[in-house]
Formats: sequence, structure tokens, C-alpha cells
Amino acid sequence: MLSDRHAPPQQLHGTAYEQMLDKVRYQGAYPTRERADEAVRLVLAGLGRQLTGDERVDLAGCLPLEAARVLTVQIPDRQPLTGWAFVKDLATRTGASLATTRWDTGSVFSAVAAYAGPDLTTRILHQLPTGYALLFGRAELTPAA
Repeated sequence: MLSDRHAPPQQLHGTAYEQMLDKVRYQGAYPTRERADEAVRLVLAGLGRQLTGDERVDLAGCLPLEAARVLTVQIPDRQPLTGWAFVKDLATRTGASLATTRWDTGSVFSAVAAYAGPDLTTRILHQLPTGYALLFGRAELTPAA
């Protein structure tokens, strides 16, 4: 009987999720993939509490399976948070500084926007309250009066 002790170790994540982590790690200049994974899980869980409807479903369809699970397992809040309140909420949940949490959010949202593409990102930003555009690396535009 052959031994499997020379078999490669089981991967904790799928290849697509590993690529997402590498993108976030590069974008956020994180020292390890594990640190990027923490940021991805924190921010996507938070986004899952904010996003509803078709945008939520469509975004989940664009993300690697493991990232989509983190997003969709969350129950959306009744009252979505503004962008700044979103960052403060994540910081409170983790005990991290606002600056670190803002950095994590921008790093993850940059990768999310790359997966979603410009049209879906625009739809997501139209659904969310003010303050998210900057977190996604876009200018915050206000409608003309």
C-alpha cells in the first residue's frame, strides 16, 4: 500500500482565493498572506452586512468562492452605515485603530472593485450610503442641485 506522506499538503484555500489574497497583500503592503486574509475576512463580512439585493448577488458571483461565502453568510443590517461609520464599526469589532481599519478597507475594496468591474462597482456605490466611493478608490460625487 502506498503512503501519502509525500503528498502535497492540503491547501487551505482555493487558487482563486489565494490570488485574491496576493492582490490584497500587494495592494495593502501586508507582510504575510495571513494578514491579508484577516483584512479580507473582516472587510467582506462588514460589506455583507451593508449590501443587499442584486448587487450583493452579482458581487458574490464575481468573487472567488471563499470570499463570496464570507460576504453572503452575513445578514444585512436594517440601517446601512455611511462609509465612515463602516470603518468605525470594523475598528470597534477588532480593536484596531481607525487608520489601520481604513487602510484594510481600502486595500480590500480595491481588490473587490477589480473583481466586480466598473459597472457593478458603480451600482454598489449607488446602493450604499455616502462615504464608500473614497473607500473604493473613487471620487465621492454629489449630484448637482
